[in-house]
Amino acid sequence: MEFRQHVSLAPFTTFEIGGPARWFAEAATEADVEAAVDFAAERKLRLFVLGGGSNLLVSDAGFDGLVLRIALRGVQVDGAVLSAAAGEDWDALVARSVDAGLGGLECLSGIPGTVGGTPVQNVGAYGQEVSRTICTVRAFDRTSGKWVDLSNADCGFAYRRSRFNQGADRDRFIVSRVTYALGQNAPAAVTYADLKHYFKNRGAAEPCLQQVRAAVLEIRLGKGMVVSPQNPERRSAGSFFKNPVVASSELPRIAAAVDVPEAEVPRYPAGTAAVKLPAAWLLERAGFIKGYRLGAAAVSSRHTLALTNQGGATASDIAALRDAIQARVRQLFGISLEPEPVWVA
Repeated sequence: MEFRQHVSLAPFTTFEIGGPARWFAEAATEADVEAAVDFAAERKLRLFVLGGGSNLLVSDAGFDGLVLRIALRGVQVDGAVLSAAAGEDWDALVARSVDAGLGGLECLSGIPGTVGGTPVQNVGAYGQEVSRTICTVRAFDRTSGKWVDLSNADCGFAYRRSRFNQGADRDRFIVSRVTYALGQNAPAAVTYADLKHYFKNRGAAEPCLQQVRAAVLEIRLGKGMVVSPQNPERRSAGSFFKNPVVASSELPRIAAAVDVPEAEVPRYPAGTAAVKLPAAWLLERAGFIKGYRLGAAAVSSRHTLALTNQGGATASDIAALRDAIQARVRQLFGISLEPEPVWVA
């Protein structure tokens, strides 16, 4: 494994933004991961683990430490159990599961990034979350210096959260492999409103896995949420803000803030006396409509939740737009929006 200095991180991110890493290396084996951890410890360097670069915003100054890009490869299929190395392309794995007739990941088609990032963020979309199918996560525990196999319960999954990105265990584990327990000949999941609407208009009562995957890809592309040369707004990190969860009792106040009937505030159940609000609705009511632009940073013209690099944008440009949105939504609704992408500085 080679340790290089002053490597630009922009080419490794979907935003295509970011300064240099002081040190940079790629791990193709678990032994490489251990060597990188030792390298950083010996030199008292901070260590940042990089996957597909689809859920982060790297500062213009870069990262004054070691960036370790996970490049482990390998996929094994044993009946309905799918095991993949952390460096495998996520969408390619979803395609493979669908082709094998294994249900459970089809609605997660088109999400950029690698396998290793899916348990960290508890990746979810269109009615599915990886936490429903993950059975084990293999990772290097930087605290004990040993490899561990964590069960689903060990991972502490919640909405867009896990043990890997919260609290004292944040940055403690380096994921090398994820195993998913899928459904053999399982029916495709069509529970999300966008998918129901898509198939209702096409007369498909019981679409198969391949049809649902194709539908999700088409819907995502229409919203500019696919990293593809055909997508002019591909330089983004996907949905930039998490959908906030608020007490149901807050709905009258939120409706009054924009002078609409309470019934017109979109919401989804989120536990006892709580609801989840679409962050996109909050942005639009706060004036950040599709196409809103602040310099070279903009709200996507196709999807309100995607902040985009229109070409030549810096991390500071994206951060300025992020801050403006958060400030206005907080002022108008009293809600603090939480960004999904990780800030790397």
